[in-house]
Amino acid sequence: MSYSDFTLESIKKKLFLRVHEKANLFAEVSDLQPGTLLRDTLAYNVPLALAINTEKSRSELIIAPILVELRRQFEPKVSFFSGVEFNIDPSLGLHGICDFLLSFSPEQLTVSAPVLTIVEAKKENLNAGLGQCIAEMFAAQRFNERENNPISTLYGAVTTGNLWKFLQLKKADVDIDLTEYSVNQLSKILGILSLGLQSGEGDCQ
Repeated sequence: MSYSDFTLESIKKKLFLRVHEKANLFAEVSDLQPGTLLRDTLAYNVPLALAINTEKSRSELIIAPILVELRRQFEPKVSFFSGVEFNIDPSLGLHGICDFLLSFSPEQLTVSAPVLTIVEAKKENLNAGLGQCIAEMFAAQRFNERENNPISTLYGAVTTGNLWKFLQLKKADVDIDLTEYSVNQLSKILGILSLGLQSGEGDCQ
């Protein structure tokens, strides 16, 4: 068993997490304005990615540029990882490749203080990726505790590139926002994603 094998049911049974569904969980979060480079990049990339319509095209042309923009805005405090192996506890199934990780740390050669996990939805099914995302968030929580760097709230997202769904983990409670955000709501997406980086900054002070 690895991250990608987790479902919401196995999350509850194997990791003993409590899952709560909430509408508009992040509705009051302030927008974060993207830079001109990201706006121009997505204006060109999004139609192309949706026309190609493969997971790889959406990952490379939409998701990665958005996350790189976050790193740019929080630089030099944040590191960005794509397709990194994140093996925390194989006995619990907490191992495998993470699509994307952002860490509240300037270290780029190794993962340190992960605060945000992003899962690329397979077959454009956001809900099917929730179990994997929560498992990766839980692994990040374990990692941070093991490194004596506990971060009170961890955040996650499942995305097709075009659509985004967000989650947060506090201790053993997972909140899933039932609201889905379109890439057209870019400032809101960036604002919610930045919560993880702001949370890491607050806990690390």
